[in-house]
Amino acid sequence: IPSSFNAAAKDAAVQTLTAQGYKVLVSDLYTMKFQPSATAADIKGDLKDPEHFVYNDEACAAWKEGRLSDDIKEEHNKLLEADLVIFQFPMYWFSVPGIMKGWIDRVLTQGFAFSLQNMYDNGIFKDKKALLSFTTGGPESMYLPDGINGDINIMLYPLQSGVLHFCGFQVLAPQIFWSVAHTPPDARKALLQAWQTRLKGIMEEQPLSFAPTELFDLTFQGGFRLRPEVKEARAVQPYGLTPGHHLGKRLPPDNQTKPAPRD
Repeated sequence: IPSSFNAAAKDAAVQTLTAQGYKVLVSDLYTMKFQPSATAADIKGDLKDPEHFVYNDEACAAWKEGRLSDDIKEEHNKLLEADLVIFQFPMYWFSVPGIMKGWIDRVLTQGFAFSLQNMYDNGIFKDKKALLSFTTGGPESMYLPDGINGDINIMLYPLQSGVLHFCGFQVLAPQIFWSVAHTPPDARKALLQAWQTRLKGIMEEQPLSFAPTELFDLTFQGGFRLRPEVKEARAVQPYGLTPGHHLGKRLPPDNQTKPAPRD
């Protein structure tokens, strides 16, 4: 919606980055009437196995042969150009809106964005940065470990690790605009100014910390699990590695909301 705070945050990012000399490409999914459903219509020409349609397999084959739908190809080209990808959205049901989930499903095509050989810190987009910038309905206190909604770090882990980092992105700390619907106009203006200030140094920021793939036995025989010596070494540590690799310990504080400390 052009009058929404999310639109204002998008505009602030476009203006600030453009002023620094960056080329900025925008995919306004609603204006584009982006189709969110991943179906056989995404593939041009004959299917490899029409009797047993498997979307990932068919889309991967179509990508290799240049047979994906034009809207997916257009988004692929934008991603190939990008050094930084910003996902701007209102948080819906602790996740992204359905139309953005459809973009993830259709555009992050197997082969183009990930493979079993190229994932996480060895991912295809390991030289690119990405971040989530979003608004919430509730105040920050509702998303603390003792808040009624639960720890925001746990909510963000599936998107930041399971989607962005899985594809190799260096994931920057999220830009969270808490409870903007209940924020006075002057305070909203200050939020946008702080966002613009951050954007002026965004490309120099340290990314979030995730469990390196070298800690895992990356074989089917080993089950892609943490190596025994790693688990043994971590046994004396007070925290787990990430919200997903907690190892029965306390979660590392702010693991999904603040960058890793510099060495």
